[in-house]
Amino acid sequence: MNIIDLHVHSNKSDGSFTPTELVNYAIEKGLSAFALTDHDTTDGIDEALGAAAAASAAAKTSPASKAAKTPKAGSAGVQADGEATAPAGRPLEVIPGIEFSTEYEGQDIHIVGLYIDYKSDFFRRRLVSFVEGRITRNKEMCRRLTEHGIPVTYEELTAEFPDCVITRAHYAKFMLNHGYIKSLKEAFDRYIGDHGPCFVPRKKITPMRAVEIILKAGGFPILAHPVLYHFSKARLEKLVALLTEMGLQGLECVYSTHSASDEREMRSLAKKYNLCVSGGSDFHGNAKPGLDLATGYGKLFVPGELLDKIKERRRWMSAHPDRLRRTKILFTDLDGTLLNSKKQIDGYTREILTAWSRAGHKLALCSGRDINSVSDVKRDLHLDLPGMYLIGYNGGQIYDCEKQETLHKITLTLPQTRHLLREAEKWGIHIHTYSDTHILAPKMDEELHYYQHAIKTPLIINENLADGLSQEPCKCLAIELKDLQKLEDFRLSLLPWAKKEGISMIYSNPNYLEFIPEISGKGTAVRTLCEILDIHPYFSLAAGDAQNDMSMIEAAGIGIAMINGSEDVKFAATVVTHEDNDHDGLARTLIDFI
Repeated sequence: MNIIDLHVHSNKSDGSFTPTELVNYAIEKGLSAFALTDHDTTDGIDEALGAAAAASAAAKTSPASKAAKTPKAGSAGVQADGEATAPAGRPLEVIPGIEFSTEYEGQDIHIVGLYIDYKSDFFRRRLVSFVEGRITRNKEMCRRLTEHGIPVTYEELTAEFPDCVITRAHYAKFMLNHGYIKSLKEAFDRYIGDHGPCFVPRKKITPMRAVEIILKAGGFPILAHPVLYHFSKARLEKLVALLTEMGLQGLECVYSTHSASDEREMRSLAKKYNLCVSGGSDFHGNAKPGLDLATGYGKLFVPGELLDKIKERRRWMSAHPDRLRRTKILFTDLDGTLLNSKKQIDGYTREILTAWSRAGHKLALCSGRDINSVSDVKRDLHLDLPGMYLIGYNGGQIYDCEKQETLHKITLTLPQTRHLLREAEKWGIHIHTYSDTHILAPKMDEELHYYQHAIKTPLIINENLADGLSQEPCKCLAIELKDLQKLEDFRLSLLPWAKKEGISMIYSNPNYLEFIPEISGKGTAVRTLCEILDIHPYFSLAAGDAQNDMSMIEAAGIGIAMINGSEDVKFAATVVTHEDNDHDGLARTLIDFI
């Protein structure tokens, strides 16, 4: 009988069996294949593959195999010296896999990847990123536990559980081992449960991104145990449809806790979206008492035919790579992000942007500057790529470079603009606004001179600007070069009025305070342009470094924070670059998304 298990964990994440023990146990149980799918790590795969190869070689040379002329199908055993033998002379296939922990609408969603090229440079970089995020989170949890009377350092924790992906289960075991609690349940109830004082949620990627990573690593992405999420039928189908659009290839319909009706429903859903049926026990060894490899709680059976169909689909995927590509769009801030400190693009960054464009992806330059100034930057950089868009005024205007037309515009009202001009005059703070072609200011002052060092948009001075305005502008900008507290006091004084009028006040840098409609913003521009171009927001990326980039980083499918950016931007982002804007930080991150 051809039995498989496509969802298995070792002690490299939160299982209790070593990879070698898993191989031996799989052979003992007569499996023809199993997938090692540890949580967010591939550290056990080499050991498992080596153990399977050794077991196969031993089976071919053992006296028992030579004596057996016609071994029974499905037979397996362990030799007297403890070395495993392959069932019926058939080598055990160990499938390199992973189980990504992701987040969708506040819900934990798991994506299994089979047959991943786990040694590729791309995949290694992605895992390094996950590891760094886990370490940061684990150090913070150790700090909080110490504050609550349980002294533990990250180094002590990893020393007690070497070569493991640290999870909350390890914290609980540590506390129990050292006498701080009387049961594992107490650890979660008092300290590290979802609402516990020492719990730190780990920033997770979306399931859509996990699917993309698995595909790019040559793998086969599967939505794990869909019934466990307790979604309504409509909500689950919405997720499956979205993931299928991203390139999902399988649905785990056969699972340890699925009832017969659950399995029928999941098979029906898989058929509707042309997904392969997958199955697995989610075996964790002693960590899940009563749940066994391949048989789950006793009634599970995953036939080898499921793997045959997955392999057939993989061959089709290899022959039709274009079917899996999706058009993406990058929204990038200029200063501090795309541009270096000399306001230029380095050669490597230009090379990656060109590769991005040649792959059919779109590029939107986003800035708090007016559209004319953003256009000037594009021209001065000689950045003439197909599929380019300009976003100015922090999202207030979207311009199509190829069509040479404005696609979208949001403005302040004239009364709102006049009020800001008059209030700034009372405070003695520089403020200016914009027409379609010019900067409009009531006077020339030190702040305006400073601003024009970088911004070359033509200027009109009008002492009676508040009364002479005839066109609704996208934004106003207040500048204070010396007394930053004065600028903050000015902002605070306007809070009640701004709230009533629906106006956002955001700092693009410590000296610049911008006023835009609440319904505007870079995040709104991300959603709007994606809708215009019929690109799902999950296929969008946004990169920035400052507070006014926050909304687009949060709106995009992938938010990229520059390492030279503010801490709140880094916290909001999905990815933080390893290099700053003077060392091609954005490009070195973008390369993995092309």
